[in-house]
Amino acid sequence: MALSDLLYPDNPKRKQELTNLHQELLDCMSANFHATNELVGVLNKHLGCTITPIEMRESSTVKENCEIIIQVMSEIQHQVQKIDSDMKEKLEPVLYQKLYDIKEPELEKIAIAQRVFSIILGEATSTAAMVAIKLLSSNFLTLTVSKLISLLAAIAASVLGGVSITIIGLGLEMILHAILGAVERSQLLTAVRSYEKHLTEFKAASEKYQCAIHEVTSLVRQQVQ
Repeated sequence: MALSDLLYPDNPKRKQELTNLHQELLDCMSANFHATNELVGVLNKHLGCTITPIEMRESSTVKENCEIIIQVMSEIQHQVQKIDSDMKEKLEPVLYQKLYDIKEPELEKIAIAQRVFSIILGEATSTAAMVAIKLLSSNFLTLTVSKLISLLAAIAASVLGGVSITIIGLGLEMILHAILGAVERSQLLTAVRSYEKHLTEFKAASEKYQCAIHEVTSLVRQQVQ
């Protein structure tokens, strides 16, 4: 009898469901890598950052790929925090507060930010200021990225974190055999269910993350046209 039949004797559909979950994980991770690189490109080009783009490694494990994207997300957080620190240091308190005032017109915020970037970069475009304001005044840093980093860390630490990306596409039996050494068989179903919960939350957070980046990159494209 197949291992998956022992785990799911009353519900054969669960086999396909679990396989589908792994494919969803790959799709989400791939989309997050792509969106992250889009934002990295914008930050490097317009804000003078030097963040290295990332690539999903099919020869590595789920955990290792999670760590790759966590590292660059953390670098993005650091760069946005640095921008905020520069604004706070070089602006009068009243002007700095205006950057975070939801009632303040966005064009006014961009004009304020552009003055600071002209000092930092020597020359600054309205596009650079617009990107900075979009990242600073939204919940992108405090909520979206932080939430996704937390979920990526949870997935990396899960029982499936040690499974190679290449195994995931080979079907349920290969996946289950690959992780049998990590937990007792009696614990496997519980571990997989926990993983399903992480993945559900991860999908939702990934969508918000990708939408936030798309909003920024779309504005940039409109500015340069």
